[in-house]
Amino acid sequence: MKPILVSLYLILSIFFAKAQTIYSHAYGNRTNKAVIFIHGGPSGNSTLFEGTTAQKLADKGFYVIVYDRRGEGRSADPDAKFTYQEAFNDLNGIYEKYNLKSANIIAHSFGGLVGTLFSEKYPKKVNTLILAGALFSQQETYNHILTSVKKIYALKNDTTMLKTVAYVEGLDKNSAEYRKGCFDLAGKNGYFKLEHPDKEAVDLNKNYEAGIFYKTNIRNHNAPINFYKNEPLKNIDTKAILKKIKDKKIRLFAIYGKQDGIFSDKQIEDMKHITGKNNFVYLDNCSHYLFVDQQQSFLSAVKKWLKVY
Repeated sequence: MKPILVSLYLILSIFFAKAQTIYSHAYGNRTNKAVIFIHGGPSGNSTLFEGTTAQKLADKGFYVIVYDRRGEGRSADPDAKFTYQEAFNDLNGIYEKYNLKSANIIAHSFGGLVGTLFSEKYPKKVNTLILAGALFSQQETYNHILTSVKKIYALKNDTTMLKTVAYVEGLDKNSAEYRKGCFDLAGKNGYFKLEHPDKEAVDLNKNYEAGIFYKTNIRNHNAPINFYKNEPLKNIDTKAILKKIKDKKIRLFAIYGKQDGIFSDKQIEDMKHITGKNNFVYLDNCSHYLFVDQQQSFLSAVKKWLKVY
């Protein structure tokens, strides 16, 4: 009898170990308009948004749902493929879990690509797509980063870093190494952070770093490698898709930070043209994490846009 019980225990252990649970949490009243936040990455998570902004947005009269994609953050899965279709499956699972036929999406950074492609594929499920510091023309972003950091290093006569830039420029543009090289250079030059954040932003970051969400800020550094290994759409431009989304009657808005160093002036103008100037907000003293850098302005814009319909 004992060997049978041991065998049963092992079978159940293997089953539960392989069972995948997507981390998610909802804030606010489920009778309010549903808002789903899609985090950045690959290798990101929703802890910063959840720890600083989710409840405050819910307090504005929304049902706010955050989640971590499969294999990222708190949704650990050693078998994750990190493809867009897998991301769509996870997002469809969120709709099912919270009994949503449609919802509003806030898509941040790489999440903008996920949100845009999802909206194209499942237009009836998306009422509103809000792009928040979201990627949309990847090669233009990489080109801008490399061109701008090259100017910085040339002014400093930093020949070592100029060689690093040249090395990255010579990499395969559809590789994880190229993406990492570009974003590493952006990070070294403060493209993602404000040089002089205001007191509210400083306090929000301090409270986040002292809290439970920062402690669960899990980063899977293999995620980008597996994404570039398994996903055929590695380096894309979604401007045409965003125009197509508007034709499908999905309400499209965008909010970006003026000090977000990864976007060129041309890209910002392109996005403004796609959304229309009345559906676009450009925040000063604000970088990539705009829901922290200028939280009140971010919340006001989202509330205004979602309360209209």
